[in-house]
Amino acid sequence: MELLGKSSEKISEDFRNGKFTVSVFGLGKMGMPLAAVFADRGAKVIGVDIDDDVVEQVKNGVNHVKEEPGLKELVEKNVEAGRLTATTDGVEAAEKADVCVILVPTLTDDKGNVKMGPVLDVAETISQGLEKGNVVITEATMPPGNTEKLVPILERSGVELGEFGLGHAPERTMTGTAIRDIKGQYPKIIGADSDRTLNVLKGIYQVVNEEGVVEMDSIISAEAVKVFEGIYRDVNIALANELARYCEERDINALEAIEAANTQTYCHLHEPGAGVAGHCIPVYPWFVINQSDRNNSKLLRAAREINDSMPYHVVDLVVKGLNEVERSVKGSNILVMGLTFRGGVREFMKTPAEPVINKLNELGAETYAFDPMCDAEDAQRYGASWKEDFEGIDAIVILTDHDEFGSLDLEKIKNQARNELIVDGRNVLDPGDVKGNGFKYMRVGY
Repeated sequence: MELLGKSSEKISEDFRNGKFTVSVFGLGKMGMPLAAVFADRGAKVIGVDIDDDVVEQVKNGVNHVKEEPGLKELVEKNVEAGRLTATTDGVEAAEKADVCVILVPTLTDDKGNVKMGPVLDVAETISQGLEKGNVVITEATMPPGNTEKLVPILERSGVELGEFGLGHAPERTMTGTAIRDIKGQYPKIIGADSDRTLNVLKGIYQVVNEEGVVEMDSIISAEAVKVFEGIYRDVNIALANELARYCEERDINALEAIEAANTQTYCHLHEPGAGVAGHCIPVYPWFVINQSDRNNSKLLRAAREINDSMPYHVVDLVVKGLNEVERSVKGSNILVMGLTFRGGVREFMKTPAEPVINKLNELGAETYAFDPMCDAEDAQRYGASWKEDFEGIDAIVILTDHDEFGSLDLEKIKNQARNELIVDGRNVLDPGDVKGNGFKYMRVGY
């Protein structure tokens, strides 16, 4: 179907009525929810993935992204209705599609260099099925400028830019809230190569997103938005961490001070803690750092250094706390509570548990781990022994904000632990409650 040249209102009408097909390349934790929501809003959707098992599950109406609330029902409903299917044949999916959406991972190596391979591979596949009037949209987060680098690859189809449309609409989602986010927690950012293409993106996403769209004047500006969002949080957390460490030196309650400061309209300090992890916040600063002159990225580099140091600062708090109860870290039994990087989500990308456990082991501690979303194999992978009780423990270190950790059985801990020390790296406990029960309580900034 020729989409270019149609009004956004006509695109919206055709989308709702299933008059064109969208192929979503990448059925991971962000792509699968997007495909399901597209289908639920009326479009015919083909999900594309290289994993045969994933494709078979989707074709049979089975959701493989188990931790995403509401996704199971959306997949079942729309597969049964015939609006959603899946394939490993990306070329065929591109041939059948009027719109191709690229939502595959873009991560960095240890030096912060972006890995564009998956996106380039998808672009090559799409080029083999691209036709005049089609639109290609990247939702994958990339360093600004990379969407337009796909043009020479896509033009191998024999169709030139202008005959097909290219746009960027960055995903603004988190695992565990993806459906909510896609449907309208925040407005959708869109940028395109032309007004004709922008109308197509507007028509699609104003149906999908109840908060509407924010139209950018270029693709590269749209790419910058998601990257800037992540960088803002990284720098803000680094500031909070630095202030918290200052508060430790001056016997100031950092969280209390930050909360009070944030009652001022222009102050939005984030919360200090054990470190910044995940697929986004610690990754996106490198997109800009590696494209910039060093003098233009000093703040971003400093923020990364501060946030990467926080797991080690937590270890320093453990050592300090043990010394104050007349224990050496060497030979102490330390229980790390939390292996995943975020509460309620089984994801480990850049988890602070890894450097914390490694450093404790290096210092001679006997390190144990527990996480309600994990098992003994996960603990072993990070260098700790699995433990589901507090028997003989000298220190507890909380590294994940799981709901379960906010209501620890302090009486049980007192009866089982050898020493009553808790280092709360995620500020999940009430200090007054913990200290009132006779524990030594420590956290970043307190």
